[in-house]
Amino acid sequence: MRTQLKLMMVVLAVALIPAAASAQPVKIGALFGVTGPIANFIPPIIDGANLAVKEINDNGGILGGRKLELVIGDSGCSPQAGVDAATKLVNVNNVVGIVGPMCSGPTIAAASSVMIPTGVPTISPTATSPDLTGLEDKDYIFRVIPSDNFQGKVMGKLVLDQGLKRVALTYANNDYAVGLATAFRNAYTALGGIITADQVHEEKKSSYRSELATLSRGGNPEALVLIAYAGSSGITIVKQSLENGFFERFIGPDGMRDDLLLEQIGGENMGKSFFTTPSSVASSAKEKFEKNFAAFSEHGVDKMFIKETYDAIMVMALAIEQAGSTDRRLVRKMIRAVATADGEVIEPGEWAKAKRLIAAHQAINYNGAAGEHEFDGNGDVAGVIGHYIVEGNKYKEIDILK
Repeated sequence: MRTQLKLMMVVLAVALIPAAASAQPVKIGALFGVTGPIANFIPPIIDGANLAVKEINDNGGILGGRKLELVIGDSGCSPQAGVDAATKLVNVNNVVGIVGPMCSGPTIAAASSVMIPTGVPTISPTATSPDLTGLEDKDYIFRVIPSDNFQGKVMGKLVLDQGLKRVALTYANNDYAVGLATAFRNAYTALGGIITADQVHEEKKSSYRSELATLSRGGNPEALVLIAYAGSSGITIVKQSLENGFFERFIGPDGMRDDLLLEQIGGENMGKSFFTTPSSVASSAKEKFEKNFAAFSEHGVDKMFIKETYDAIMVMALAIEQAGSTDRRLVRKMIRAVATADGEVIEPGEWAKAKRLIAAHQAINYNGAAGEHEFDGNGDVAGVIGHYIVEGNKYKEIDILK
């Protein structure tokens, strides 16, 4: 009798192994700049990612009811930190894919050193460096935000359209700023604009007064085009420009459109300035996301990159569901299939609908909060750029530029 009981227990234990294995969560890595120059952007970005995870888990889960789990790593907006965090996500946490990194430098470094060699599908919500387009990535690296080749062209035209025919240019010595500065410079001068002084600067210095004196001295610049992260060099440059009378008008990209800039400088001192940021056009997908996010988070729906991050999580999860597997190679092959191919449109908040269609072997086409995400052969997408001004102590989008 005792022998039979032991045998039954062994059989039962063996029978439970597949169920226990299938109950293991499906892990996606989120490689965010939790510390470093864009740390102020991250709390609402994390809420955007967590909203996607919640919607998936509340509506049937993934791969037969398993939970989706987000494992957050900190790139620090630094290439080496990005490589270290990516290595842990891949080798220790065993994530299926990675959403991120946030900044261009760690995206290029981590992709080249970790994700491409190990075959980990990656979707960045925010990395905009033009260098990503030509990266030899074996089709593992995607992004849901347009390249800065596009933003630079739009910025160059916008500066001239605002009547600024002579500007000084300074940009940080990092992958993001160098690429965007090149695109801006080429577009602005090709359209007839004059750059009176053009300097690269190092990040995190306590003083930029000598550089600013040189930038402001010759050619009568009407404004300073400042391409940097506000939290790294941008705020210091703006503050010292105003304090010393070097410049009073600034033009910056998304890296400068940080709430910290207005908190530390004051909106009243930035009234003549304007900014560009990847944006999105009005759509039912955007409307659904904003409604759901407003109910989920205390952060405003206007915060940067929350839509792109939500979309990156959704595309990755849909690719996993479409693959029917956590095999990274199969997931990578499904990224375009769920977002670019013809099929039934899936919008934010429609995970249950997507699961039904995938189970019925019907094609889907995810249209996201930030755009339709039709990936080209390089894993890039098209997009639009928002023109922002400072009104009161807030940024206000006043136009969409294409």
